[in-house]
Order: sequence, then C-alpha cells, then structure tokens
Amino acid sequence: MKAGDWVEVLSKDEILATLDKQGRLDGLPFMPQMFKFCGRRFKVFKRAHKTCDTVDRTGGRSLPNAVHLDLRCDGAAYGGCQAACLIFWKEAWLRPVAETEGSGTLSLSHRPVAKSDRPASAVCSEEDVWNAVRRAEGSNPEEFRYACQATELPRYTAPLPWWDFRQYLEDYRSGNASLGQIVRGGIYVTYYYGTQAYRDKVGRPFRWLYDAAQALWNGVPFPRKKGKLPDGAAGAVTNLMLQPGELVRVKSYDEILATLDRGNKNRGLFFDAEMVPFCGRTYRVKARIHKFLDEKTGKMTMLKTPAVMLENVWCQSRYSDCRMFCPRAIYSWWREAWLERLPVEPIRSDAGGSGSNDDTPRVPRAA
Repeated sequence: MKAGDWVEVLSKDEILATLDKQGRLDGLPFMPQMFKFCGRRFKVFKRAHKTCDTVDRTGGRSLPNAVHLDLRCDGAAYGGCQAACLIFWKEAWLRPVAETEGSGTLSLSHRPVAKSDRPASAVCSEEDVWNAVRRAEGSNPEEFRYACQATELPRYTAPLPWWDFRQYLEDYRSGNASLGQIVRGGIYVTYYYGTQAYRDKVGRPFRWLYDAAQALWNGVPFPRKKGKLPDGAAGAVTNLMLQPGELVRVKSYDEILATLDRGNKNRGLFFDAEMVPFCGRTYRVKARIHKFLDEKTGKMTMLKTPAVMLENVWCQSRYSDCRMFCPRAIYSWWREAWLERLPVEPIRSDAGGSGSNDDTPRVPRAA
C-alpha cells in the first residue's frame, strides 16, 4: 500500500481473527479506539515501513506491512493521554479499495486480504483487547501502567541503520517523500557532518554560511543552534491561557533561542530542530496539553508548565539524520513563551459588494 491509496478497515470480527490473546499482531497492539473505524474507508497517509524510537532513543526502526491513515489516537482508553499519536495499521486489517475512473466512486479491489494462520482457539475477543490496555502498578489501585502502540514500539519493530539506503528508496517508491525532498535531506546531512557545522566554535562560520545561503530564497536557517541561556537556567514562564481555535504567531527562531538553555530546553521541554521551519508563521491552536503517557514507563505524566499543540504542525523529519523522513508525524509541543496571540480583525465589505461578511475573521499579517 502506498500514500494516497484508498482502503477499507475490516470488520471487527475479521480484525479480531488476526490478533493473539493480548490483542496484538506481530507484537503491534490493536487499540480499543480503533474499533470505531471498522467498515469505514480512508486514504493512506504514509506507508509506515519505518518509524522513530521514542522509547529507548535508538534511532530509526523498521516494521513490515504497516501504514498510517490520517487517524490519531484520542487517548480515551489511555487515561485521557493528549499526545494524539498517529495510529499504525497492519495491512492485514485493511482491504484495498479501487477508485472507479471518472465516476468518483470507490469499489473494493480484488486484491486478496492477508489471513491469519492461527487456530480458531487463539482468536482474540474485544474484551481481551480492552484487558491489554492497562494493569495496576504497585499497591496503589489508582496507578496504572498503560500499554499502547507508542509504549510497545520496540517490541514490534527492528533496528534500522540510517545508512541502509533501501529505506530511502522505499520512501520514494511508497510516495512518502519526493525525490526533491530526499535530495535536499541528503545535502543537509552531508553539509552538517562534512563541515562540522554542529560543533560549537569550529562550525560557527559554516552555520553563518548556511544562513546566508538560505536567506537568498527565504529558506529555513540552520536548525540546530544552541539556546542562549546558561546551562540549567529556567526560562521565564509565559501563560497566555491559549485555547483551541485561537490564532497565534510562532516567534522568530532568534526570539525562541533566547528562552532556551544550552541544551535547547525551556523548563524541561525540548525545542527540536524540526520545529524551526514553523517559526514566524501563523497557526491555529489545536489543544492545550496537560497530560500524556510516558512512553518509557507507560505511566501518566502531568506537565508542570503549560504547552499547546498547533493544527497541522508536526515533525517532518527533515533534519533528524538517524531517522530521516520518518512518517510518524508526531505533533510538536509549544511553550506559550514561543508564541504570540493574534487578534482577529473584521473584514469590511467592499463598496462593489464582494459578498464578504463584516464579521468574517481575518488573520493580521505577521510582522
């Protein structure tokens, strides 16, 4: 299956027949909230032939016969986790759908669906899927360790060296990345290591040269600069109390660097290189983040300082050399100190009567 293909999620019974008693296929958990998509049709977002290890931080990981649809975990079965992770789907849980040329309708493809070769006695039940979600931890009955696709990732993936060229060929063949994106990524990594631009003093002129070249076509500046605060310094807290739907402008890269320590953190939250392309742009707030599952421990963790997600702002794996072009599209988390609230201005109707409404919101041009 490739990016852009249409698929239909199999029925609940068909999917349960592929799972073991722990609700998994090849180690990949089928999560309870995925049942609501059974029988519905979706377009493949990306082929999930590889991913990034957010549990043990080992770099890239490979997994067979999986895709991402444009569907994310709502956290309902996992204590209200707000990470909104993109869900992994085994191809065995999907049926290919073909689009009838010129009609705009979708019909089922004749391509055979993978079948489970396990005995009927091993078939999983919906109750088994729910029972696999969590278990009590220690003596406190209210404290749980959760098991989801994110926490179990090392168990259904295998190490993938960054230098294995076959993964980039698959990125292109699957439609995950264009040839231009792959070439630009290769140029960046070559420059990053070849000039030692990552080194504090030695790389300074090469970072300047990178910025000068990018400025010629309004490109993204060198994305791995160091924060300006001393090591261990806590940045000032900015609490805008941003709410979903509000418009914000991401501050400039230099303004954000002024809020980060030398480890590029603001009160423990890391500002990643993948966030740099969004600096200076305007977005709408998607959600306020209060709690999430620690993928290492499986326990619910509360944020001490507010953070928000922005709509359609996620990791693009443009600068992550050991996991380049990872299709997982993890949402970036933003401190409110890195954002500016934008007012909403009314648009006035033209004298000629353009049909615009005086109360239609307008986003002011970012400075």
